Amino acid sequence: MSFTQREGTRPSALDVRSWPIRQLPGRLLVFVLAVMALDVIAIGIAFATTTARPHDLLIFGVLVACSALTVEVTKRASENAGSVKDIFGVWELPVAILLSPLYALIVPIPRLLLIQWRIKHIPLHRRAFSAAAVGLSYGGASWAFHAADHAFLQQAGSSRLPGAAWVLTVAACGILQWAINQCAVLPAIKISAPTINLRQEVWDLESLRGDATELCVGVLVTLCAAATLVTIAFAFPFVALLQRSQRHAQLLKASRHDSKTGLLNAGTWEREANAEVVRAIRTRTPLAVALIDLDSFKAVNDTYGHLFGDKALLAVTRTITAFLREYDLVGRFGGEEFALLLPHTDENAARGIAERIRAHIADMPIALSDEPDSETIRVTVSIGVTALSTSGSQLTELLATADTALYRAKGAGRNQVWVITDTTSARSSVSSDGYDNLPV
Repeated sequence: MSFTQREGTRPSALDVRSWPIRQLPGRLLVFVLAVMALDVIAIGIAFATTTARPHDLLIFGVLVACSALTVEVTKRASENAGSVKDIFGVWELPVAILLSPLYALIVPIPRLLLIQWRIKHIPLHRRAFSAAAVGLSYGGASWAFHAADHAFLQQAGSSRLPGAAWVLTVAACGILQWAINQCAVLPAIKISAPTINLRQEVWDLESLRGDATELCVGVLVTLCAAATLVTIAFAFPFVALLQRSQRHAQLLKASRHDSKTGLLNAGTWEREANAEVVRAIRTRTPLAVALIDLDSFKAVNDTYGHLFGDKALLAVTRTITAFLREYDLVGRFGGEEFALLLPHTDENAARGIAERIRAHIADMPIALSDEPDSETIRVTVSIGVTALSTSGSQLTELLATADTALYRAKGAGRNQVWVITDTTSARSSVSSDGYDNLPV
């Protein structure tokens, strides 16, 4: 929507130029349309080669109804806890295994439409892309299972696979579905947020644990549905229990992390950082602490609005995490301040890390809106650094020294890294770029 549009008027739904999908960056738009087009083609091919049978429609209807009930459970669980990780795969995997690929390709559509109506309204192209990505993943798993089923039947000459081989094949197809879905979704995430660490997104242990549990329950539900649909009624309580466990894990994570940036919150960072300091002292290994503060962040919010301020915070967060190692700790302190704890790092190495973060942020354009030709601005940060050997043996002393270094970086003109050593404070870098165009 143009900012010059008069208040109270709405663009026509038939006006293609006003559709939110048109605001996507060029490469992301091409990728999203390609995935959706591939899904439509796959559905068309599957539709032309599938004969509807009453028993198949019954199985599909029962499993979709179970998915709809889970949507309602998710809605109630989310009212006081925010978004809860979905577990709809336990109902959709049986569709891919027991029915023809056509049903697997279309099974996420009713569920996502119901979520759009009952839980959260988002731009329809995002729902369509999700339906396409999930549908293609289940379609691929369905084609793979039926190909394996046909091959096994030819070799065995029987009417069904042996029990163990059947279950293992279902599990393998479930893993294939997960892999296809990741391949469809992750490129879109990377294109829209180039600085995001996909390795952390994919190999997050808590998320993988949840996916593995969902797969195991999905295999069991598939086995139950293959025997008789009546057993699904006995499977539903286990699915509800899994939903509760997912919610508990999410609430536990929320208690440790800052809701806006996803980083550790101040309390959690201090607890874990204190343990690292004690360990470093005991093992006599180097350790450094850095405090990062966005320069003139109030001016950013006052000039461009709080929504852009939040966008800038996320961009800075992604940059910081991109330059850190797996065992480094990063947390959000206050509105625009971040704290880093760098184990096995002396003051020279910490200065190098801080300088790379500062320089990358200073050179990073941030778009004011999601429109392709949106104006961009740059933000800068000031960083104060100290090391364990120079600042006492307590975390509080390290933070106080790093805060002093940060204060000096701010006082010297911002967009700098200052390191406090045993005898003096050293200015690592100076730049005049950044906030010259903003009110201070």
